Amino acid sequence: MRVSQIPWWGLPLVAVVFALAGAGVAHLVAARNNDLLHRSRRDRQWYEERKEAYCRLLAAFEHATHRLRVTFDAGEKPPTALNYVDQIGPALMPVRLLASGPVRSAALAVHLQLERLHGEMNPAGVVGVQPQTHFRELLAQVPLVMQQFEAAVRDELGIVDTPPKSLPSLNGRVKARDPERQ
Repeated sequence: MRVSQIPWWGLPLVAVVFALAGAGVAHLVAARNNDLLHRSRRDRQWYEERKEAYCRLLAAFEHATHRLRVTFDAGEKPPTALNYVDQIGPALMPVRLLASGPVRSAALAVHLQLERLHGEMNPAGVVGVQPQTHFRELLAQVPLVMQQFEAAVRDELGIVDTPPKSLPSLNGRVKARDPERQ
């Protein structure tokens, strides 16, 4: 009978080395998964913060526009620019801080248009223009400028106007579609 040339401590040493390597790999994989999970949560939170800020500002713009239309139709004087800034300011500030350049520019374009409507109508520099006509024309431009803001928001957030394709289910389970087999 032949005795092995491996020392008695060789097998336990190999087992310990592989156990440590396995633990190290498991630690690295867990750290990578935690990093990916953290990044995913941060991205989702970023998206939700921006979406909420944009929706709040759009609602504030809509409210200000509606209020202008109602006061104009009633023949009343529109609210002052200071009242408008007090109303829009809390919704505009997060957008100014969080938005990308195109969205911020589009939001400020709507804001300036509405601010102009809340200010004194002074078309005296243009001969033959009546203040009511000037006001009506500026008010009619607000939805167009808001549409540009909405388009910039959709582009930034990746919002598409078509719903995702639904997957057929098989016994309550979602079955993946193969586009080549259709």
